[in-house]
Amino acid sequence: MHARSRRQFAVYVFLLVALVLCTFVSAALGQYGVSLADVGRAFAAKFLPVAPPADQTAFEVLWNIRFPRIALGLLVGACLGVAGAVMQAVFSNPLAEPGIVGVSTGASVGAAAGIVFFPGLLGGFGVTAAAFASGLLAAVLVYFGARRGGKAEVVTLVLTGIAVNAVAGAITSITTYVAPTTARDEIVFWQMGSLSGASWQHVGVIAVVAAIGLVWAVGIARRLDTFALGETAAGHVGVHVHRLRLAAISLSALLAAAAVAYAGVIVFVGLVVPHLLRLLMGPNNLVLIPATALGGALLITLSDIAARNLIAFADLPIGIFTALVGGPVFFVLLRRGMRPGGGR
Repeated sequence: MHARSRRQFAVYVFLLVALVLCTFVSAALGQYGVSLADVGRAFAAKFLPVAPPADQTAFEVLWNIRFPRIALGLLVGACLGVAGAVMQAVFSNPLAEPGIVGVSTGASVGAAAGIVFFPGLLGGFGVTAAAFASGLLAAVLVYFGARRGGKAEVVTLVLTGIAVNAVAGAITSITTYVAPTTARDEIVFWQMGSLSGASWQHVGVIAVVAAIGLVWAVGIARRLDTFALGETAAGHVGVHVHRLRLAAISLSALLAAAAVAYAGVIVFVGLVVPHLLRLLMGPNNLVLIPATALGGALLITLSDIAARNLIAFADLPIGIFTALVGGPVFFVLLRRGMRPGGGR
């Protein structure tokens, strides 16, 4: 086994073990303490002929509150991690992330409008649906706004994304300004990211999107590798560059919009996780993409543990902790890349 293959295997083992351990710890910690043994029994009792925990309250807390929240966090993190890996491959730039095409700020417009104007629509799913739709709409506007002669170049996409992000941010600010006080507080909290209020319905919907997205990403992984050669070289090896770019941006927008719609704006996951794992595992997207799903899920799980337990009887916005972790890590990676030979 080559050195890189051993490193890739070690990274996968670490991510899987850490994710399982953190998931159990997350289920055990909270305002109502549950032992790790009871967490295991409560989970097994749903699928195996195993007696549930003697503490019925613990069983209900786990299956009605904590397990849905943990599952949603795992899926949101996986979606953001894969979306970031795809965007970095498309732009051949480790600084790329889904926000470039306006998904996050676009979703904020829909969420703010939903919170203010139709919070009870669709049985409480109105805000989520509006955020998802507006996030995808923003990505569509960026892509087609950047098209010239039937093609969308990278530089034009970035510049168009900046413009759409600015307009979407302004609309969200206006909506927040005119909103009643309670709605304004909810908008601000949503923009910081949170997994509160997670349900099995939410998990079911985003699980479908995450499964489709991961299969789609793995399916185009080999062709995404050709972007590292440059557009001309990719075209020479038989890749339809602009068609592949459209498919990849659509995939990234779908995953990011689903994650943001259910969890609010969570920063740095789609930027730092793929960047760090690419340094550890190499640029092979077929290996990298599943790892970013695990890495994103791990970062969200760790952040959620902090959000729920750092201050007693408080549920802090999860985006605070992804930024606190992601910002310094990204700065270190950036400084490392600026050194002579640091990018090799």
